[in-house]
Amino acid sequence: MTDDLDAAILRVLAVDARATYAQIGQQVALSAPAVKRRVDRMRDDGVIRGFTVRLDPAALGWQTEAFVEIYCQGSTSPATMRAAVEQYPEVVAASTVTGDVDLVVQVRARDMRHLEQVVERLVAEPFVSRTRSTVVLSALVRRPDVMP
Repeated sequence: MTDDLDAAILRVLAVDARATYAQIGQQVALSAPAVKRRVDRMRDDGVIRGFTVRLDPAALGWQTEAFVEIYCQGSTSPATMRAAVEQYPEVVAASTVTGDVDLVVQVRARDMRHLEQVVERLVAEPFVSRTRSTVVLSALVRRPDVMP
C-alpha cells in the first residue's frame, strides 16, 4: 500500500520518469536514498511496472484519433477480443464495457483515410457485427496514470 509520500513520488515520476532520486527528493522533502528505497519497494510490490517515454502522436504524424465502439455477434469472450485488437498497432487502448456495446477501442491514425482502413479491418473481424466511431476533435485533458 502506498502513502502520501509514495503518491508524491509517483506524481513526480509520472511527469518525468527520468528524474533523478535527488531531484525527486527535493520535490517531496526526502533524501535521494530514501526515494530510491521507496521506488524499489513500489517496483517490488508491482505499483510501478516500468518507466517509459510519453510521445506526442501528432508530432510523429499520427494526427487523427477516434474511439470505436465494437458490437460483437453472439457471446464473444474478452480473450478473443483482446487477441484480435492487439494485432492493430493503431489501437492504443481497448476496454470491454457495460451497455449495448461490447468493446471500445481508442485508435490513432495518420489521417482520416488511415482511420477508415483501420475501421474496415476491425469490421472484418469474424466476431464483429458492427462498429460506431467517434472522432476526437480536441483532447482537452490527458493525465498520466497516477493517483489523484
